[in-house]
Amino acid sequence: MARAFEDVFGIGDAFGGIAMPGRTDAWILSGAASAHGISAAPPLLARFRGAYLAHLAHELHEPSPGKRKGVMPGVRALLDRLSTHDDTYLALLTGNCEEGARLKLEYFDLWRYFRSGAYGDEALDRNALLPAALARIESCGGPAASASDVVIVGDTPFDIDVALAGGAHSIAVATGGHGVEELTAAGADAVFETLADTNAVLDAIRGLKTA
Repeated sequence: MARAFEDVFGIGDAFGGIAMPGRTDAWILSGAASAHGISAAPPLLARFRGAYLAHLAHELHEPSPGKRKGVMPGVRALLDRLSTHDDTYLALLTGNCEEGARLKLEYFDLWRYFRSGAYGDEALDRNALLPAALARIESCGGPAASASDVVIVGDTPFDIDVALAGGAHSIAVATGGHGVEELTAAGADAVFETLADTNAVLDAIRGLKTA
């Protein structure tokens, strides 16, 4: 994102001091533009998006410490199990823009699990993504669900806030930058150190769906 911002607006390290985890791409870009006195008109935003995706596609194939860790423990096993459940619909709710999310998840062969979702190019406010996701699911031929049918799994307090604001349930996992105590204090219905214990996570999801 920083390289793309410099390409388009000529400002280096534009995102210094701007908190990113859990925020939407639209919010992050708006914050950087405001901090540097830039009026981000739609054509410039389109140029930024193109530059960002080009840099991202290249960067994904460069070595980095984060990628060496691979997919977090239990993620793939949990998705494999959930994808076989007839009463479960897997959707993605993320602060990433849609194409950015696709590039990242395809790199780790995770994109194929999610049939639809809501993305960070749709709203500055992450809390608006839950109703957007529910509408997108139905428009794509998925079930007409209410927020109370939803279990959000995430690793930041912002993910929990989405659930609390929208009337959904939440499961937090402490494999990001937030620990168990912080995620519990944020109001998650259940918190795990990792998702490695697939049966325990599935039990938690079932318990919340029937609550």
